[in-house]
Amino acid sequence: MKKFVVYFSLLLLTVTYSFAQYDFSEASSYLKEHRGDLGGNVAALIWKDGKIIYQEQIGNMDTNKVTPIASCSKWLTAALAMTFVDEGKISLEDSIGKFLPLFSQYGKGHIKIKHCLSHTTGIESEPLNLFTILHENSYSSLETQVDNIARKKKLIATPGTEFRYSNIGLSIVARLLEVISNKSFEELFQERVAIPLGMTNTSFGKGKLVSPSGGARSTADDYMHFLVMILNNGNYDGKQIISETSIQKMQEAQTILTAIKYAPKGAEGFNYALGEWVQEADKNGKSIVLTSPGFFGTWPYVDNCRKYAALFFVKKFFISEKTKAIYLQLKKIIDKQIMPVCE
Repeated sequence: MKKFVVYFSLLLLTVTYSFAQYDFSEASSYLKEHRGDLGGNVAALIWKDGKIIYQEQIGNMDTNKVTPIASCSKWLTAALAMTFVDEGKISLEDSIGKFLPLFSQYGKGHIKIKHCLSHTTGIESEPLNLFTILHENSYSSLETQVDNIARKKKLIATPGTEFRYSNIGLSIVARLLEVISNKSFEELFQERVAIPLGMTNTSFGKGKLVSPSGGARSTADDYMHFLVMILNNGNYDGKQIISETSIQKMQEAQTILTAIKYAPKGAEGFNYALGEWVQEADKNGKSIVLTSPGFFGTWPYVDNCRKYAALFFVKKFFISEKTKAIYLQLKKIIDKQIMPVCE
């Protein structure tokens, strides 16, 4: 009995210490101070060393509430594509005309898969806003949408030379994966990403029309599973979902700032990798912090140097320069507790 009491006391001390070693009270205060700027409802999570080390819920948002995540979807779609790369079914250097011959008929077949995942296809696109989102939703299926891109969208730059943030490239890749597998995009996402990661409340919808760039709905808890996998070099709960090589490839910047012709206000000044923004890079240009913020305000990121993942989940709000500044300041506050200087 005495041994049990001693063991339980030591266990309690260990658990208490694991939560006490970080003081995120400043982060909580800052979140509450700016809750109005973030739409009034926020769920925040930080994961490090195998556990959640911080959780905050403000307003009617909680970590289990299913919410549209807009462009946070792009990270999920890019990860799905990389599972096909790992299997050798596609290569990032493959031309899309190899799988979608209609693009070759209209002079766009030479665009590579890596160009699609990095918004450097060279295909004309409009800035993302509510109008372009509603227009995308007017198509009857992903196939119809992508066929329309092949037939009607002009090639205005050499692929790989100019960056224009849009939903075009990810839609092309998603349709390409459907053709290769003879399965719907949603089926593929569930089989290869959602189910292995235990993302039971995440989907792109069951209909023929899906938006691989912005149509996912998820919860903070679910999306954190995805971030943990990214942080752990493709491994989640002992399962290798994506190879470490593919994770590293996803995180390599594909742009230089002078090549960026259009980026949303919330990501201006960042370079782009594959399905994700490079929020911070070291002096040698290696990506340290990766993110994929959504149009409605959700901001996830992974810090490879400090070895943690964080997520601020909100709804019904559009990311702006102001919200970007709030999230970047929050990161500084968090970093002070975890590791002030990246080493």
